[in-house]
Amino acid sequence: MSVRPPAVAGLFYPGDPAVLRRDVDGLLAQVAAGPGAAPKAVVAPHAGYVYSGSTAASAYAALRDADQVRRVVLLGPTHRVGIDALALPGVAALATPLGEVPVWAEGVAAAAALPQVVVSARVHAEEHSLEVHLPFLQRVLPGVPVVPLAVGRVTPEQVAEVLEVLWGGPDTLIVVSSDLSHYHEYAEARRIDRATIDQILDLAGPLDHEQACGATPVNGLLVAARRHGLAPRLLAACNSGDTAGDRRRVVGYAAVAFDPGPEVAEREPQG
Repeated sequence: MSVRPPAVAGLFYPGDPAVLRRDVDGLLAQVAAGPGAAPKAVVAPHAGYVYSGSTAASAYAALRDADQVRRVVLLGPTHRVGIDALALPGVAALATPLGEVPVWAEGVAAAAALPQVVVSARVHAEEHSLEVHLPFLQRVLPGVPVVPLAVGRVTPEQVAEVLEVLWGGPDTLIVVSSDLSHYHEYAEARRIDRATIDQILDLAGPLDHEQACGATPVNGLLVAARRHGLAPRLLAACNSGDTAGDRRRVVGYAAVAFDPGPEVAEREPQG
């Protein structure tokens, strides 16, 4: 079985399984229980855990009782390899120090039938935007398979089309990986990020890449959320100046849940 090995274990998060398990569980334990119903989608950051782990944990804590989730569609931006497509890794599993996360083969086949989706191991090889979410998924939704999509230079509508094919019902969770603004002074970053968060909460895309490094997958989710009547709510927000960074040049983070409306579509993926 082909497996993508971890690329940033020991860098963005602990490489030792026991330490990683302890850290993720500790971050989740710090988040108070929220509403009982699980969200349909979440946006969460992808920086090193020392910087954004507490914010990411707020998104995953909302999924602690999501027993109905049977698959996850995981989208994040490309940082190292540019591509005019959404890229699948072409593997059967994704590895972290906690073990392997299976890839949902049927979802991969459905997504790959679209012209904007390609297979590229190279795009995924050193990409961290998806990988840093896997340990959280392993602790909150153990054994649940994923469709990992690295999102390059495509339109929001092309992303939304992929989400539509994979939308499913309450058994399908969408996770979008994105940080917010980069390298502004602390107060300026807070101002910029508050406006971006308000835009997300109003479902008012598109964002640009100065607002969020994962603007493209977030914009695709906003298109889909409007179509499906999802209701966003802010779970947490901070920046690296609040956690472990220099306040002269910070990176912003937010966790946002998208709750299902009264008429959530329950179609299974086609293809």
